[in-house]
Amino acid sequence: MRLRYGTSCAFLLAGVLLCGAVRTRAQSEQPGAGAPGQSIPGTQGVSPFAGSVSAKLVPGVLPLSLTDAIDRGLKQNLGALLSSADIRSARGQRWEQLSALLPQVTASPYVADSKINLSELGFTSISGLKVPPAVGPFSYFDARAAVSQKLFDWKSINATRAASEGVKSAEYTFKDARDLVVLAVGYTYLQAIADLARIETAQAQVDTAQALYDQASDQVNAGTSPEIDGLRAKVELQTRQQQLIQAKNNLAVQKLTVARVIGLAPGQEFELTDKSPYQPFGGITVEDALNRAFAARSDYQAASADVKAAQFSRKAAVAGYFPSLSFDADLGKGASHPSTATTVFDVKGTLSIPIFLGGRRIINKQMADARLEQARERLDNLRAQIDSDVRAALLNLESSAELVKVARSNIDLAEETLVQSRDRFKAGVTDTVEVVQSQEAVASAHEQYISSLYSFNFAKISLARALGIAEKGVKEYFKEK
Repeated sequence: MRLRYGTSCAFLLAGVLLCGAVRTRAQSEQPGAGAPGQSIPGTQGVSPFAGSVSAKLVPGVLPLSLTDAIDRGLKQNLGALLSSADIRSARGQRWEQLSALLPQVTASPYVADSKINLSELGFTSISGLKVPPAVGPFSYFDARAAVSQKLFDWKSINATRAASEGVKSAEYTFKDARDLVVLAVGYTYLQAIADLARIETAQAQVDTAQALYDQASDQVNAGTSPEIDGLRAKVELQTRQQQLIQAKNNLAVQKLTVARVIGLAPGQEFELTDKSPYQPFGGITVEDALNRAFAARSDYQAASADVKAAQFSRKAAVAGYFPSLSFDADLGKGASHPSTATTVFDVKGTLSIPIFLGGRRIINKQMADARLEQARERLDNLRAQIDSDVRAALLNLESSAELVKVARSNIDLAEETLVQSRDRFKAGVTDTVEVVQSQEAVASAHEQYISSLYSFNFAKISLARALGIAEKGVKEYFKEK
């Protein structure tokens, strides 16, 4: 009896360790469910694209497809909203620079009544003659409209051109921000539906483990199986129940992340309507993909505009050596009293020639040269990054598509193996170790399928982002049925 009891414990320990090892491996392969504020791939770490401005609460449960989530994200995501505000700021800076070239028109009418104390100014006599201690009162009246216009200022002209390129850069950056919103929403939404699929798989595994436990208990009670088979089946059932609890929690947390990215109201209940379908992707060559990316990527166009802006800024700095020509004029009425006013005017042209400004022109030129060099380096780096993004997306898409096919086949094989193992256990040919191993194989096959399907769908979104057509690409790659 002691030997039999020790052997049973050994089998039980081996079964528990086996379940734990396979479960640990499956959990390590599973993409982690993100927490609110998580890092979004492709958005340079934790960023405004992980947050949003909340919309109003919608009564009831909100049905939410991937397309609906993206549409909401484009309206409410913080990254897109901040980028939109940057456009207004850039336009304000352009007007600030342009104002130096536009006419400045002012009107300054005034009426003055004065009495001057000459003794206060030190005038008590002139050539021996006494002067009165005070003069006045006397009055002034002057009402004029004045205009000032720079006829030629090469520095201001180039500064305005640089600001105009800055506006273009901000507009392109906003378009790129919308692509990043699509990437962020797609990432979080696909994670959520992957977690939803894991719940369905975990529930099926619980049902299977429950059936195995019931079968093992019946055979133990009938005396046809040892007690360890029942214990092993009980451990397997509880393990599957634990995984189901964890899967439900992962989905709940991931839905919080989805809500934060797309701007749902706090506490808003919603249901994911897309179930991560597999839709084959039509092939595209690397050369065609790169050509499309360099033509369509908004961040590349924004970087190009930054280079042009830096070039104009450098020209503005060099123009500090050049003379400028301005025109000033005023026209109005003037006299000692409005009733006796006559027409008065002034007209002048000014040629300003910089001679020495304390080295400020040299400093400005050096700073402009540095900014231009940095802008060119960023553009070169981005060009290489786009090449890498496109190639990586195509590689991931190709490999994940193959993984989906293999994972599908593995599910069929694992489930057939499980059926045969249960039949063998029912016939008394084997024990629950083989059945538990078959169950673990089925769970692992489903996990691999879910992970590969998630990777495939996210690779499609990543490719759309790499090509600079994220908004259009998602609607094309994930057509609703």
